[in-house]
Amino acid sequence: MAGQNEAVPVIIKRKKKVAGGGHHGGAWKVAYADFVTAMMAFFMLLWLLNATTEKQRKGIADYFNPTIPISRMSGGGESAFAGDSLLAEKELAANGATLKVPLPKGSGDGGEASAADASDETLGGDKGFLPELQQLLSGAGGESMISEQLLRHVVTRVTDEGLIVELHDLPGAPLFDGDAPRPVLEQLVTELAAAFNLVRNEIAVGGHVAARPVVSLGADAWALSGDRADRAMRLLTGAGVEPRRVQRVTGFADRKPALQNRMAPRNNRLEIILLRGRT
Repeated sequence: MAGQNEAVPVIIKRKKKVAGGGHHGGAWKVAYADFVTAMMAFFMLLWLLNATTEKQRKGIADYFNPTIPISRMSGGGESAFAGDSLLAEKELAANGATLKVPLPKGSGDGGEASAADASDETLGGDKGFLPELQQLLSGAGGESMISEQLLRHVVTRVTDEGLIVELHDLPGAPLFDGDAPRPVLEQLVTELAAAFNLVRNEIAVGGHVAARPVVSLGADAWALSGDRADRAMRLLTGAGVEPRRVQRVTGFADRKPALQNRMAPRNNRLEIILLRGRT
């Protein structure tokens, strides 16, 4: 009787209902965000290519692809080899950077130079040295032999022919009055000569002028470009460059414009080329 009177426990089960069918995942949102980011980067690249100069684009490229060696022209050591570079035997300092060039014949350390040394004297170690000299002139490595104000007139590039240093007009800031060099050009060439004297490579000078409307033609473009190249050569030699290093002085008239607009001031320019050595 006692067992029949005991209450049976009641168990209640409640099922939790979830509205909406549960979570479907958000992987598509991540993919879409990546696509939008990539498109933004693409259009920013197109804008930069259209809105910047060649020099500015190079600076942007260097920023995203930094090269920070211990020392530009040395191994960075201080022990057995003292960090010397294979490119040179003698160190010349310029604005805090160490540049190295081969010793002249019979300069003391080894007596008379051998035939191989004579070849190096002509080459100036240009296979590795021309890019270093370009960085020193353009300030790509953080320092420049040319002041920032003058650098606006300068574009440098290394080609199969050698290191080309292009000095060009700016709107409202020409380098010549007719065929007479302005002070800004004299200062540019003086500083350029100091850099070129760090090596022994031969030099070529080319003059270019912008096209002019037929109604305003004055001096002959061929004669004017040749006269400007000749004046630049004389400025170089007057600043200490040995005349025997100058291999050619050429006037190109308006036949090789730098811009599609043949009358743009940018086409008034000089190309001073540090030629690669003959092998």
